[in-house]
Amino acid sequence: MSLTQPMPGILPEKLCVGFQSAVELIGRRWSAAILMAISCGAERFGEIAKLVDGLSDRLLSQRLKELEGQGLIIRTIVPTTPAHSVYTLTERGRELMKVLTLLAEWANKDTRPVPPGPADGKKT
Repeated sequence: MSLTQPMPGILPEKLCVGFQSAVELIGRRWSAAILMAISCGAERFGEIAKLVDGLSDRLLSQRLKELEGQGLIIRTIVPTTPAHSVYTLTERGRELMKVLTLLAEWANKDTRPVPPGPADGKKT
């Protein structure tokens, strides 16, 4: 096999760069959980915060801005008194959720026992 041809099962460089960017985006702490909460119907800041246990308001605000900047969610300001924001997935966000759902299904198929390690408090 030549050095210019990718090995079977290896992504071409262009796809690899996109894949790495996507993994970094959804791999940021809380990002996938926030997207899941919105896809489950949470629209307002407080609803999202309630569904994503342990997430601070400051970090939720930061992640919502990042996800909006990546074109995955839309923030709509509702002109009521007082005004509030509603968050919804964009088409791009809905496409990503399809992939994340497949990933979750794949992860839940793994029925192998978890080997003992640092997480269970036993020394290895």
